[in-house]
Amino acid sequence: MSGQKSFKRLFSPVAMRGKTLRNRIVFGAHTANMAVEGVPTERHIAYYAERAIGGAGMVVVEPMPVHPAAVLTRGNFRPADDGVIPSFRKVAEAIKENGAVAIQQLYHVGQHADADNSFHAGWSPSGLPSYHDSDGSHRMTECDIGVTIDGFVQAARRCREAGFDGVEVWAAYHSLLDQFWTPWSNRRDDRWGGSLENRTRMSREVMARIRRECGDDFIIGLAISDEPEVAVALQREALAEIIDLHDRDTLMDYVTCGSGSYFDFYKIMPTFMFPEKLGADLASVIKSTVRHALVTAESHVRTPENAESVLSESLADLVSLVRAQIADPHLANKAADGRPQDIRGCLSCNQMCWGRRSRDYWISCVINPSAGREWEWGGDRFTRTVRPKRVFVVGGGPAGLEAARVAAERGHRVTLAEASDRLGGQFRLAGLQPRRAQILDLIAWYERQLQQLQVELRYGAYVEADDLEREAFDHVIVATGSLPPDGAFQRALPQFETIPGGAPMFSAEAVMAREVRPGKRIILLDDGGNWKGCGTAWRLAEDGHAVTLVTPDPLVGKELQRMAVDAPLRRTLTRLGVRFVIESAIVHWDGKTADVASLLDGAETQIAADSLVFANTNLAEDTLSNELYKRSISHVCVGDCTASRQAAFAIHDGRKVALAL
Repeated sequence: MSGQKSFKRLFSPVAMRGKTLRNRIVFGAHTANMAVEGVPTERHIAYYAERAIGGAGMVVVEPMPVHPAAVLTRGNFRPADDGVIPSFRKVAEAIKENGAVAIQQLYHVGQHADADNSFHAGWSPSGLPSYHDSDGSHRMTECDIGVTIDGFVQAARRCREAGFDGVEVWAAYHSLLDQFWTPWSNRRDDRWGGSLENRTRMSREVMARIRRECGDDFIIGLAISDEPEVAVALQREALAEIIDLHDRDTLMDYVTCGSGSYFDFYKIMPTFMFPEKLGADLASVIKSTVRHALVTAESHVRTPENAESVLSESLADLVSLVRAQIADPHLANKAADGRPQDIRGCLSCNQMCWGRRSRDYWISCVINPSAGREWEWGGDRFTRTVRPKRVFVVGGGPAGLEAARVAAERGHRVTLAEASDRLGGQFRLAGLQPRRAQILDLIAWYERQLQQLQVELRYGAYVEADDLEREAFDHVIVATGSLPPDGAFQRALPQFETIPGGAPMFSAEAVMAREVRPGKRIILLDDGGNWKGCGTAWRLAEDGHAVTLVTPDPLVGKELQRMAVDAPLRRTLTRLGVRFVIESAIVHWDGKTADVASLLDGAETQIAADSLVFANTNLAEDTLSNELYKRSISHVCVGDCTASRQAAFAIHDGRKVALAL
């Protein structure tokens, strides 16, 4: 059955201001952080073009700061400068030439500014502090408000001159316009504060002036979000009243409805810890309110099936799938062709998208290493080789799977040998942690792709150097992964190879694989601050164990902070009764009691337990590669057998080596 029949609403066209969207799939605005000296680069152009090539109906380019006070990141665009127009024209043309409507988002964060990059005070209605950091903000004067309104209008003009079909005005996440709307943050007693008419004056003036400046055929969108659990944030009924006021005057052509804000950042890019289709609730309220504008639902609308259900239930008119199209830029075309099973599903992990952006790098993706490298690698598409070779891949973990898939996509004859009876390696164990089954879905996707590509799979195959000498493949790719160490090394106590005491302890891998049965009371030593330890603690707690998590870090889930998932995780662990012991190390374990020392003052406490489980950095399994090196057998190592790292780097290694064959 074709995708047009399976996803009838999703692939119905829709018109806006004389433009026709070929479907209702939006690649929504997000900070790709790829600008250099404030202008888009070849990296930017290819990134957006790939999603248009992949079939998205509308592409909304990342936000343009409308004033120096709005600059947030190193990779932000440069505000207030007509010199950017030629560079932006290349972005707009790349999107439109590939069949999508091109929109540019315009933003101002108001009190939540970041002076680290801008060296400019944040501007806000009433001078309240930032929720981005500990800085305060400048209470805008009448002149400042006029300058900012003009900043929005002139930015829109530049977008028009660059060839964009429209702009999306940002009023989400308690940004500047939302701050003016919200009584808590707007305490003014002039014509910009107080009544609803006054509080919405700025946004209405911005949009009305953009219309006058850019013309009747220019699309104007408005982005909003809600935060029902935050008392001072605008609730849905108040937002609906505000949007109705704008809609009555037909100030915008569509409204994008997201979730979260600077008050609770974790819902802005919700991970797998949150329900899917998170923005649909607000979208349904707004859709029941407006009479003119179309409504877009975004926030964790992860799959075409999600999107179709939102549309078929009349919760929205359009759907924004952002991370889903970062993970698979050809999602729309695959769904339209009736091949949803070929879509590489987003893991909702935030590791390389928001995780890299939060460190001020350009974004990428764990499972799609071409994201951000489209200009180097030719997109997420593969050129067939003119000289097919016989390729042997040893190891069916993430690196081996990607190497085998891409080599086969390029026309090579590929054999993959896996020592166990299933694919996935230790990545499969991560998929057994609570709410992380999307990893298992990814492994199943690889299995389907390898079967379609006629890759020969050898299970239960422990490969040695003699085997490779005998078969004489043209290329050998070693992806044998890593193994947990025999003991629990702690970075805080480098003088010890393992915890003193000599009593047995279990690796997190052994626990997740059900190779061991830990007792009722468990101490989990988390030396990494990532999902290995935290996810294992979650699994054990859900299974009824009493868990004490010991970490040298100042908070549980330290490495998960940049993925905007650490606080929801800690709340979950706390609800399950997990006890946290932070900034500490285990100095002795006798099988019944652990002596735990504070890293602050050295004070020791004793914790009684039946088992000790450790989660720390694995060791590369390089036995085969070392033997091949000794025998001068040509090979390439990828993934954890070079050094134990996260899955993103293993998949990147696999893609890169296969592209080079």
